[in-house]
Amino acid sequence: MKVIRNILNSRFSKNGDFFVKMQDILGFSPKNIDFYERAFTHSSLQKKDQSGNNLNYERLEFLGDAILGAVVAAYLFKKLPDSDEGELTQMRSKIVNRQTLNQLGEELNLLAFLQKENTNIGLGTDICGNLFEALIGAIYMDKGYGACQKFIHKKVISNYLDIERLEGKIMSYKSFLIEWCQKEKKSFQFINCEDLGKEETKHFSVELKIAGKTIAKARSTSKKKAEEKAAKRAYFALQNKIEP
Repeated sequence: MKVIRNILNSRFSKNGDFFVKMQDILGFSPKNIDFYERAFTHSSLQKKDQSGNNLNYERLEFLGDAILGAVVAAYLFKKLPDSDEGELTQMRSKIVNRQTLNQLGEELNLLAFLQKENTNIGLGTDICGNLFEALIGAIYMDKGYGACQKFIHKKVISNYLDIERLEGKIMSYKSFLIEWCQKEKKSFQFINCEDLGKEETKHFSVELKIAGKTIAKARSTSKKKAEEKAAKRAYFALQNKIEP
């Protein structure tokens, strides 16, 4: 094995160590390492090919997202023959969500491979999930759909797909509470409040009222996140009255 790695390192003298690390993550030898290097190239480097096209992970992320959704959808289609379109869509969303993708990217330590202009560039909270999708896109370009399918089954479906657990998982507490209020004929209102926090980043405060009574309050960096956080707090406050 050591001899083989030495051969690979000499063949890819510029990125031999990267090749070996990718091989360990993927479970197979990359055919064209360039795709994987692109999957970990940030747009801040402004790399371009001979035709002037951008060379970064964003297009591969788009491709990987589509392939990941297709593989999971095909699995669920076969696994849940009695589920209708809406149920399958909800189940897929519960599996292919940012939290899971970010966790997968973190477990594989993908951020360590990212090449960018400098350490001060903001990467966002979903960077690990984005890199995981870009990696899937690179696998597709390098090895095709079959290799992607095997990788996704090994890394995602085998480790994160528990049908019984996911069937009871709430993806959006806001949507769930709105549906529950409508079913129970209860009025609800998300009220935007003045945020008096001293953070440099602007925050939004929200108060959630159900049937005229304040059930929860929350604040976050966007109205959408604040409303979701308030809805989640309200769900747990009313948990003895509602069920998912």
